[in-house]
Amino acid sequence: MSENTERSVVVRRTATGRFTATNPRGGTIEFTVPGDAPTTGFSPVELLLAAIGGCTAADVDAATSRHIEPSEFTVTVSGDKISDELGNRMTGLKVAFTVAFPDGDGAERARAVLPRAVRTSHERLCTVSRTVELGTPVTTTVDEP
Repeated sequence: MSENTERSVVVRRTATGRFTATNPRGGTIEFTVPGDAPTTGFSPVELLLAAIGGCTAADVDAATSRHIEPSEFTVTVSGDKISDELGNRMTGLKVAFTVAFPDGDGAERARAVLPRAVRTSHERLCTVSRTVELGTPVTTTVDEP
């Protein structure tokens, strides 16, 4: 039996510099392209950073919270947006976990599991950061409406 491996979203322009991405399940997220007017919306680059953080956070949360609920769980993803002879891109991507567990049953086990969970997510599990780190070709086309 073969698993359907395709994942997709559809991005539609809603206004100048504003877009909505919709997944096959009907979930949506709006984003903007930074311009002259200030906006609070996410940019595509910030969505990439959020995808990296969200993917690895889900992995680490699954591994640690089975032992005890964290009292703090924050993932900060950062990097530098540059433009050089290779074009616009992000460099120096960093993922920093700040996780704390209250005293109680399972806290020591959760603390012990945390570093391994972060490492395993980075090295094997997080599809988003693995794809960015390993690289994959992106094909673009122009389809007729």
